[in-house]
Amino acid sequence: MNDQNKYSIDLEVKFGPLEIIDIPQLINECKKEWQNISLCNFNDSVIRLAVVKGEFHWHKHDREDEFFYVIDGLFIIDLDDKSIELKPKQGFMVPKGVMHKTRAPSRTSILVIERNTIIPTGD
Repeated sequence: MNDQNKYSIDLEVKFGPLEIIDIPQLINECKKEWQNISLCNFNDSVIRLAVVKGEFHWHKHDREDEFFYVIDGLFIIDLDDKSIELKPKQGFMVPKGVMHKTRAPSRTSILVIERNTIIPTGD
């Protein structure tokens, strides 16, 4: 199985305006090791919940920045020259064009904000 088949990435937005989004309930319902749920559109962006364990592949986004915010767990973003460790309540933005690989040594929940034109697995 190639890397892109081991991820569950749902691009269909689940919630519209004026709807309550129960993040803890959604986290509890996630059963896969790498699950990504598109929560809502926000202007020209999408907000996603990711519940992850393991590694994503090296990739970049040529036209879009990507923002990660850790809800719980430990989330690591590998860059060419360093690794960034994010703990709960910490965020980090990867600018467009920057190669990166994300990983979580244990089950970790994050919010991801990115333009709705992004290809989550990279360009």
